[in-house]
Amino acid sequence: MPRRLQPRGAGTKGPPAPAPAASGAARHSHSAASGDPSASTKPLLRWDEVPDDFVECFILSGYRRLPCTAQECLASVLKPTNETLNFWTHFIPLLLFLSKFCRLFFLSGGDVPFHHPWLLPLWCYASGVLLTFAMSCTAHVFSCLSLRLRAAFFYLDYASISYYGFGSTVAYYYYLLPGLSLLDARVMTPYVQQRLGWHVDCTCLIAAYRALVLPVAFVLAVACTVACCKSRTDWCTYPFALRTFVFVMPLSMACPIMLESWLFDLRGENPTLFVHFYRRYFWLVVAAFFNVSKIPERIQPGLFDIIGHSHQLFHIFTFLSIYDQVYYVEEGLRQFLQAPPAAPTFSGTVGYMLLLVVCLGLVIRKFLNSSEFCSKKMELCRKQAQRRKPRA
Repeated sequence: MPRRLQPRGAGTKGPPAPAPAASGAARHSHSAASGDPSASTKPLLRWDEVPDDFVECFILSGYRRLPCTAQECLASVLKPTNETLNFWTHFIPLLLFLSKFCRLFFLSGGDVPFHHPWLLPLWCYASGVLLTFAMSCTAHVFSCLSLRLRAAFFYLDYASISYYGFGSTVAYYYYLLPGLSLLDARVMTPYVQQRLGWHVDCTCLIAAYRALVLPVAFVLAVACTVACCKSRTDWCTYPFALRTFVFVMPLSMACPIMLESWLFDLRGENPTLFVHFYRRYFWLVVAAFFNVSKIPERIQPGLFDIIGHSHQLFHIFTFLSIYDQVYYVEEGLRQFLQAPPAAPTFSGTVGYMLLLVVCLGLVIRKFLNSSEFCSKKMELCRKQAQRRKPRA
């Protein structure tokens, strides 16, 4: 799968065969949708009229002109561009989750105030969910301010996803994992002896896992951000596949829940967790399929430029996956509050999140400082390709 449709340069691939007709039809539809073309000072562009860094695979039209002002970017969310539904498919979920967490923290009517230490993991998780959707909306709206700001916004988008992944692990660690038989030495030691015949005391193994799960998740969050930022450079042939893979890695922190369902009767003991956990991963598989395959625009380039392309479907299914996750995290919180094993500490929750913000900020700063060199290199390659083109 090509990283992007590159219209310039020797040896680069042009658009698929139906591109001229499709792009012509797209230009006609955009003119009809906007009324009099002369009334618009910033008409929409085709893929061969924007810098290579702005071109998305198999999306032939609907590009905004570069550079846009902040006001023009905001106004574009109400116009039919290829970024409009990318914004709305995450802005509407942002409002839904904001309402949900406000009810949980302030309007639930429970005995636990919003500032109680028992709710610190929920604050970490909620901040991750809301930041992910907010940063995605920001990146899609303001990505045409400039090349450098486009890179900055998408680096922040990747960092927010890593932040959310670690926040999810914090919520799992305090609300879900303590209730698993898999992490109870009193259950696992006789289980291993009966099933495998191994006379092993699982106490030390389980204690080691509990001690390492948050540090390992922290390292994964930083590593995933680095890999995704590097995927925006020219060395990466399959950036969407790489980003999908690296963001699957933090999901390994949920392996104990999956093993619990295989080894014990999780369906009977906690049906809410069982149903919503597996449905969440079904939505994630579907989202990954659309993100990597670039279907349906791969099948008919130009037809799904404004409505129905893969990134919009990817947004919808990731929203559904997080919706199911919020449901079973909330259920885990209820069970935790019934018999809390220990109060979460500030350093083990918010402290970790603040340290992660610092580390992710340093990663983004490093890539932004090197982006000027990358931009100059891309411009030089473009000029060299233009000089070679007449001789070809």
